[in-house]
Amino acid sequence: MTAPGSADLWSDDDEGTEEFTVRPYTVTGGRTRPANADLPVEALVEATADPEVGMTPERRRILELTRKSYLSIAELSAHVHLPVGVVRVVVSDLSQSGKVRVHGLTMTSAPQPATTISVLESVLNGISSL
Repeated sequence: MTAPGSADLWSDDDEGTEEFTVRPYTVTGGRTRPANADLPVEALVEATADPEVGMTPERRRILELTRKSYLSIAELSAHVHLPVGVVRVVVSDLSQSGKVRVHGLTMTSAPQPATTISVLESVLNGISSL
């Protein structure tokens, strides 16, 4: 049973410690697609601005992580403990506001699947290194 006013909180006790986090749909405002383009999981993100007061913890963490090195959408998803789709929306918002630069972004009308072996190996190696 959820307490009144806490409908957006859920318990994550997979590791034995109870931690409350915000549901993913509240992070994106209910959106499921990035605003400016479809971001591939292997797209590299680089911070171009420092975190600001009042930013959500997710946006702040993404900027902190990408300030020193480029990280892919997939790697950011693992670091901030959010689904890839949510990270795509957040990174898209940060990109539109000029706070991050996305490398490897292709502006096509339809998303291109990552079907080449080299792309799939690259993503697997990045995930394995976490």
